[in-house]
Amino acid sequence: MSLFPIIQPQAAPEIDVSLPMYRETAWDYQKNEPIWENGAPVIVEGKAAVLVWAWNALHTPRYRYEIYSWDFGNEVDNLTGQSFSDDLKRSEAARFTRECLLINPYITDIKDLAISFAGDVLTISGTIVTVYGEVELNV
Repeated sequence: MSLFPIIQPQAAPEIDVSLPMYRETAWDYQKNEPIWENGAPVIVEGKAAVLVWAWNALHTPRYRYEIYSWDFGNEVDNLTGQSFSDDLKRSEAARFTRECLLINPYITDIKDLAISFAGDVLTISGTIVTVYGEVELNV
């Protein structure tokens, strides 16, 4: 009898990790409101839907609204009123943006992220790499 018997573990069953097609309500980015047609919301799929999700996540402060999970939204509001240098503010805004977007399993990377402040207006642009391809982000 051995103190350490040989155990033959069974292989874990393979899990289907494919994601279903992502669908979201189409968004009018100029008016910042959903698009309706004949009394019903217009639905978009794929990378256009992921872009709508990203737009809304970046426009929603994290932890402020009970309707959203604590994973949804951004924390850029934490920079308001802080006496940080401009470089530190841009760096933190980039970090908050990445944390906000990469929580979505349909988003695999963010490229060419550019952050700028003009007074009290924050502008974010870059390329979101999704499972469906790349899409340009301008918020």
